[in-house]
Amino acid sequence: MKEIENLELYFENLMVENIGYKSGGEMGGGVIISEWKDIPVELLVRILSLLDDQTVIVASGVCHGWRDAISWGINRLCLSWCKKNMNDLVLSIVPKLPKLQVLVLRQDTPQLQDDAIETIASYCHDLQELDLSKSFRLTDRSLYVLARGCQNLIKLNISGCSGFSDTALAYLSGFCRKLKILNLCGCVKTASDRALKAIGYNCLQLQSLNLGWCDRVGDEGIKSLAYGCPDLRALDLCGCVLITDESVIALANHCLHLRSLGLYYCRNITDRAMYSLAQSRAKKKHEVWESVKKGYKEEGLTNLNISQCTALTPPAVQLLCDSFPALHTCSGRHSLIISGCLNLTSVHCACAVQAHRAASSLPLAH
Repeated sequence: MKEIENLELYFENLMVENIGYKSGGEMGGGVIISEWKDIPVELLVRILSLLDDQTVIVASGVCHGWRDAISWGINRLCLSWCKKNMNDLVLSIVPKLPKLQVLVLRQDTPQLQDDAIETIASYCHDLQELDLSKSFRLTDRSLYVLARGCQNLIKLNISGCSGFSDTALAYLSGFCRKLKILNLCGCVKTASDRALKAIGYNCLQLQSLNLGWCDRVGDEGIKSLAYGCPDLRALDLCGCVLITDESVIALANHCLHLRSLGLYYCRNITDRAMYSLAQSRAKKKHEVWESVKKGYKEEGLTNLNISQCTALTPPAVQLLCDSFPALHTCSGRHSLIISGCLNLTSVHCACAVQAHRAASSLPLAH
C-alpha cells in the first residue's frame, strides 16, 4: 500500500514538472480534477510515456484508470531487468497489454516457459518485435503458438534457444511471412537447410539473418535464402563450417543489396567466392544505380568478416577491397576483418594506401 502511495506522489510530481497540473487543480476547459480517477486517460498515457518499464508494472496495480491507460497506451515493454519470476510476471501483465508491438524478454538465466509464450500469442496479436534470446526452457510449443497468434512479427530473436527444432521454425515461417530480421545465433538444432528452405520460400521480405555457429547449415539452405530473399542486407555465417563458395556465389548473384557478410571460420571459402563478389559489383553497376535512385542509401558490401578463412590469397581479397570502397582495413575503420589470415597482411584499402604514401612523403627530421 505504501508503495502505491509513493507512486501516486511520484506521478503528481511528474505532472507538475512536465504538464503543469497539480492535484485538486483545474484542467483546460474548466474541468476540476480532485482525484486520480478523474484524470483523462489521454493524460495518463502521456504520464506513462515518462516512466521506465518497472514503474509501469507497478502502475498497473494503482487503479482502474491506470490499468485502462496502460492497456491501450503501452506498445513497448522490456522485462530484461526482471532477474526472478519473469514467467509469472509475463502471465500477469501481458493480458493487460493487448496493444504491445515490441516485447523484450532477454534473460541472463532461463526463466520463461511455454505458458508465458502462449499468453503472449493469445493477447498480443499486433506484436512486431519479440526478443526471447537465451530462453533455454522453451520448446517447439512456443513457436507453434507464435505462428498462429503473432503473424505480424517483423523482428524475432531466438538466439541461444536450444529447444526449438527445424520443423517448428519452418512452420513459423509459413505464418510469419512479414519477418525482416531473424536472429538464430547458436540455434544449432533449429537452423538447418530444411528450415532455411522454408524461410527462403515464405519470408520474402527478410533483410537480416544471423546464423552464427549454426554448424548444420550448408550450401542448399543458403542458396535457398539467396534465391528467395533478394532484399537480404546482412547475413552472419560465422562458424557455419559446411558452406562453400557455392553459397557466396549465390548471394553475390541474387542479393543485390547485401551490405554485411560474416564468414568467420568458414574455411571452405576460397578465392572463387571473393572473385564472384567482386565481379557481381562490376556486372550490376546499372542495377546498383537504379536502386540508389529509388532511395537505397549505399549499395555494396560495407562489412565483411573473413577471419580464419585461411584458403584466401591476397590478389583475390585485394580485388574485392578495391571493388567495394566502403571496405576498410585502416586503423579505426576496420570493416574488412582479416584476423587470423597471416597471408593477407598485404591487403589494404585505398585510404590506408594513401595514408602510407602521405607518411612516406614527409621530410625526415634532422
